[in-house]
Amino acid sequence: MKSNTRTLTVLLTGLALGLGLAVGQGVWAEREQSSAVSNLPLNELRTFTEVFARIKQDYVEPVSDKQLLENAIRGMVSGLDPHSSYLDPEDFKDLKVGTTGEFGGLGIEVGMEDGFVKVIAPIDDTPAQRAGVQAGDLIIRLDEKPVKGMTLQDAVNLMRGKVGTKITLTIIREGEEKPLKITITRAIIKVKSVRQRTLEKGFGYLRISQFQSHTGENLADAIDKLKAENDGHLNGLILDLRNNPGGVLNAAVEVTDAFIDHGLIVYTKGRIRDAEMKFTATPNTLIEGAPLVVLVNGGSASASEIVAGALQDHKRGLIVGTRTFGKGSVQTILPLNNETALKLTTARYYTPSGRSIQAEGIQPDIKLEPVKVTPLKHAEEGRLKEADLARHLENGAKKKAAEEAKPGQDGEKEAPTKKDLAETDYQLYEALNILKGLHILQSR
Repeated sequence: MKSNTRTLTVLLTGLALGLGLAVGQGVWAEREQSSAVSNLPLNELRTFTEVFARIKQDYVEPVSDKQLLENAIRGMVSGLDPHSSYLDPEDFKDLKVGTTGEFGGLGIEVGMEDGFVKVIAPIDDTPAQRAGVQAGDLIIRLDEKPVKGMTLQDAVNLMRGKVGTKITLTIIREGEEKPLKITITRAIIKVKSVRQRTLEKGFGYLRISQFQSHTGENLADAIDKLKAENDGHLNGLILDLRNNPGGVLNAAVEVTDAFIDHGLIVYTKGRIRDAEMKFTATPNTLIEGAPLVVLVNGGSASASEIVAGALQDHKRGLIVGTRTFGKGSVQTILPLNNETALKLTTARYYTPSGRSIQAEGIQPDIKLEPVKVTPLKHAEEGRLKEADLARHLENGAKKKAAEEAKPGQDGEKEAPTKKDLAETDYQLYEALNILKGLHILQSR
């Protein structure tokens, strides 16, 4: 993996607020602050100082200078775009902890929409997911407090709390006539970013729930385990990025690099030189050209979209599902001199073919909406069968087996069977069928 030579950590994600963080996609960097200040808007600054003085003198309650100035900074930054923000010392500390995959909170990735908190995606195996929170939900109340009028950070602070305590989210969900109330118990969130299993002999499944600092190496370990389960070879692989809100950019590049052996993976462009980066693939891949199907949906954001876009442009994987979230901007985390930081949008990122997915998302190669499949249990009940006819012949073999059974001995109960994949996850079921077809075509 190659990039411009700078010491930095890159983050790419939706607003990660399971911990009350605002981790945006972008760059973690330290920069020298320029001492040269030119073209200061003096008239506007005079207005600012006048407003500051008026509030200090006339507001109904005393307000500290620190609070006023922090509020001014937050307002200045929040007016730019949904992903730029000011991080106080607690927020900045939480951000750094959050990228390791262990943090406290509910386990949801959120942003703001029309004044409400919108769920980008619940994180796998967290209290929010287990309670039934879904991507696209709009949170309108936190306990009894309306969200309308709050800043995103205010809402996040309310969602924070002592592990083991509960909070009730009032949610508006598309397709539901009335708001839903979901009570969630706060917990320490330990996110395992990569999971794997064999779906059928030779066909593996990989689920990446977030892109963390160790996701690349975890992916390699997971593929090794899948190969070991399948006699050292995979006929095909499904990479599931549904409801993956993003994470560390370097990890997204490493995941993409695991499947392609040359060419551009992603590049960024901004107004300043530091905002321009390029990442390219290195030789060798982990599944030796076996077919790859990538599952995405509206909860697949930022780093997930980089992976899907690169694999799509290189024609290395078939993208299946629904259009992705569409977050293609880059945020730089700029540490300030008082243990605070500024998260500032500094660039847009582009797929290898030059596409910007900002507010557009990645269109799948095969559109596949999530549906619920239920068996037709009573479809055959009305039909006449041989056994329904008067004086029908008995099944001789069945009768003989019954007679040979020892008196008083219960017959063996049929072992419970797992639900069919089509019932539990129809998109994954179809993705497996597609993968099998690709394997057959490749084998010819």
